[in-house]
Amino acid sequence: MTSTPPHQSVLDKPFVLDLFAGPGGLDVAGHRLGIPSLGIEWDKQACLTRYAAGLETLHADVSAVRRDSFESLPPEINVLAGGPPCQTYSVAGRGAGRQALEDVKGYIKRLMAGESDAEIDKKLMRLSDPRTALVLEPLRYAIQATRSPNRGHRPYDVIVLEQVPAVEALWERYAEVLQDTGLPDGTKYNVVVDVLKTETYGVPQTRSRAVLIARREGLGDAPSLPDPTHRAYEAKEWNRRNGGIAAAPVTQQTLYDVDAPEPRRRPTEDARLEHWTSMGDALAEPVGIKHRGRKAPFLVRSNYGSSGIPGRRGVRTDRQPATTVTGRISRFVVFEHLGHDVVCEGPRFSMNEAGMLQSFPPDYPWSGTAQAQQVGNAVPPLFGAHLLSAALGLPAPAAEAMREPWVPAAEEQRAKLRSHGCGAADGCTARCPRPV
Repeated sequence: MTSTPPHQSVLDKPFVLDLFAGPGGLDVAGHRLGIPSLGIEWDKQACLTRYAAGLETLHADVSAVRRDSFESLPPEINVLAGGPPCQTYSVAGRGAGRQALEDVKGYIKRLMAGESDAEIDKKLMRLSDPRTALVLEPLRYAIQATRSPNRGHRPYDVIVLEQVPAVEALWERYAEVLQDTGLPDGTKYNVVVDVLKTETYGVPQTRSRAVLIARREGLGDAPSLPDPTHRAYEAKEWNRRNGGIAAAPVTQQTLYDVDAPEPRRRPTEDARLEHWTSMGDALAEPVGIKHRGRKAPFLVRSNYGSSGIPGRRGVRTDRQPATTVTGRISRFVVFEHLGHDVVCEGPRFSMNEAGMLQSFPPDYPWSGTAQAQQVGNAVPPLFGAHLLSAALGLPAPAAEAMREPWVPAAEEQRAKLRSHGCGAADGCTARCPRPV
């Protein structure tokens, strides 16, 4: 696989453990930066994509690995990263996690006080949605590292976490205990927390994420957030300057209207920042084997905020970034201008196109079932590369690197990866987690 040459970082040999690794967003970012990684992923379908992509993987439950097989993890791992499942915290979810945030903060206090894992697990079982407790796993891994004989009780040097914006308050609590209280062994970190917009890092999609970057005290300077490379997309400003296209009916005229002038840069915007990347920018040119390019102009209608009423569905043009890519990306309807004043529903986004809107390489080998859900759950690799670079003190990554061809793993390599990840070269074994 193509990678940029490795640069000197605050660590001599970074090695990432990616919790809740999904189909490989952070791992792809690491590989583009020349950084090895090991991902732990519960979902079988996402693991199939990871094996096809040639990514080192454990098909396992993150909590079970911590409890039962932590000592089997490579001791040279020095970067802990991950994006715990967000369904219970997401605005689109039922909100059980938001309601339980204060309770989870209490569990953090118990962990830092050294309360036993067994007692913590017993209390966590009282939560209405067990997934809510998974946001504690990165902290529990950080503590476990200091208790691991296989690691020589050595703490992780760097921690990088991302989640939906509703979890910012929890990351702030993480920051407080990592900086002020320290892990039970006394290890402390310098930490930054904020909510960042992915389109300001070149991702052709509006997606806000709460991020935490922690660097162990004494390891270089305190970390900083990645500097934005692109301007933020402002929906109200766009609609004001373009006559409310996003709310207009899908007609031939709305397709022509996308040729309206671009919004001018506001005086407060940094002139060095590039324009945000549009769907048209991301999908127009043929790249790799599978993507032949998508002809502009086109409109995309999502079902966000529609309550089932088509007239309320959000519409964006090819000159705007995509709305947040979720597991519903396969439902987005694309309208094209076919000439002679004909507007017609065109082909919906392929999984490779959906992945490109997440900044995955064009030929990324999406595999298994529920591919749209895999795409939607993933960390945008370009955004992940910016986070890892900032955490490790590396230069900002080049967006072009994400569009380079991705060579899928050969059958022999897939079998080897699956033997390591599942226990057998041709399928799952009893050690693999079972769907519920």
